[in-house]
Amino acid sequence: MPTTTLLVNGRIHSPAAADATAMAVTGDVVTWIGQDTPARALYGDADTVIDLDGAFVAPAFVDAHVHATAAGLLLDGLDLTGCRSLTDCLDAVAGYAARYPATVLWGHGWDETWWPEGRPPTLAELDAAAGDVPVYLSRIDVHSALASSALRQRTPGLAGAEGWSAEGPLTRDAHHRVRASARAAVSPSQRRAAQLAFLRHAAAAGVACVHECGGPEIAGTDDLADLLALSTAGDHPEVIAYWGELGGVDTARELGAHGVGGDLFVDGALGSRTAALREPYADDPGNHGALYLDADTIAEHLVACTRARVQAGFHAIGDAALAAVLDGLRRAERQVGGSALASCRHRVEHAEMVDAEMVAELGRFGVVASVQPLFDAAWGGRDGMYARRLGAQRGASLNPFAALAAAGVPLAFGSDAPVTPVDPWAAVRAAVHHRTDGFGVSPRAAFTAHTRGGWRAGGVDDGLTGTLVPGAPATYAVWDAAELVTAAPDSRAQRWSTDPRSRVPGLPPVDPGMELPRCRRTVLRGRVIFDVAEESA
Repeated sequence: MPTTTLLVNGRIHSPAAADATAMAVTGDVVTWIGQDTPARALYGDADTVIDLDGAFVAPAFVDAHVHATAAGLLLDGLDLTGCRSLTDCLDAVAGYAARYPATVLWGHGWDETWWPEGRPPTLAELDAAAGDVPVYLSRIDVHSALASSALRQRTPGLAGAEGWSAEGPLTRDAHHRVRASARAAVSPSQRRAAQLAFLRHAAAAGVACVHECGGPEIAGTDDLADLLALSTAGDHPEVIAYWGELGGVDTARELGAHGVGGDLFVDGALGSRTAALREPYADDPGNHGALYLDADTIAEHLVACTRARVQAGFHAIGDAALAAVLDGLRRAERQVGGSALASCRHRVEHAEMVDAEMVAELGRFGVVASVQPLFDAAWGGRDGMYARRLGAQRGASLNPFAALAAAGVPLAFGSDAPVTPVDPWAAVRAAVHHRTDGFGVSPRAAFTAHTRGGWRAGGVDDGLTGTLVPGAPATYAVWDAAELVTAAPDSRAQRWSTDPRSRVPGLPPVDPGMELPRCRRTVLRGRVIFDVAEESA
């Protein structure tokens, strides 16, 4: 017999009852939502009664783009995201190499655009800091990396590969090669520990599901298979997997992946100057970035996936990359028809540099935009990395969430961890308070994109998952929220369609500078996957 849990004395975010303070769960399903007094009368014999003490209950988050192993390695590894100078970076490397001299040093997160030196370490400087320790240090966007001589020497075919540099960061194929060498040094037990650490970290952030974007150039089939096995074997967030390989339908099915895409690279990243641009980089005038796939190849992949009824997807950041994806969609449409394409809900990851015409076409083809609001928080505005790479005007035109939503493009929010942290309330705030006026969305739209939108993007669209209504899966998170908007909004607040920074009743405010909610508990289909009381015991 399934057990019943009754939650009372809280604030339940549900379209079924705007003033709900109680919720009943039987087994893995929400069975009732309403007020405390009738809840106690109806469910007085519940197996468990939880006094929420005013806490806020809402659908748990979905992170629609992660790299679990790399993010897990960062949790206990060399985290360079806090380095404020080249010297800080080298000191961190030297200290870590001295403590762990017998292993490959795997680090992540350097970003020279904020450093006073304005450049990354040279190979000579890296070798001086690391000594004989093989070092792999991915840039914050993970599309280039620093590699020490000791690691370069153990990487076959590196010298002369596309993207090779004798002294500086490695990009393109050279980066993929040296990353593979570093990855090979990670033992199965280290990989399992990293994946476990990441899944626990995600659950503690109120995330009940993650979309793992794997692929042969990212982590390999063993990595994805191990992660899926780990996810189903314990009380961890659900993993919806993507395998980014051309012609990889059979491999994806063998692995148990939902789609053949994710980080199937059409281009690289803006920070590493490998995102494919129509016009050159403002700070590197001879460089248009890297276009890895052409329209014919993209179309062929789309046709194969559509005919197999499998969701396809592409990593595309620059406007030239998005143009290639759209050209591929048009060519595929001539072979399989627009309805068949749209029914598969193919995806584009990141979709940062899109104009109005592109946005309209994405909507026409029913493409899901898997986007990362914290990218704008980190690099947007007229003085951020985007502006440095592209110039102020182009740099301020990225990540137009409002335009995508208005065109009917389904939005799914994620972190791209380890590129940005798994911090869903911060992502909601970033989407609302976009650094370019008019590009943000309402709090309700942002919250939906990070909850129900993630389930829909991963093929779960039953009309219930991602909401809290009777009959819905009991997938939710319990939050301590310092303030909650419960009163009806005034006429000014109701204008959220033109003022995306307004507050919405039933959701915590996400204004800049305000304390964001803290997770107490995360539940996936009735199973507790995180409880702060157990973690602190």
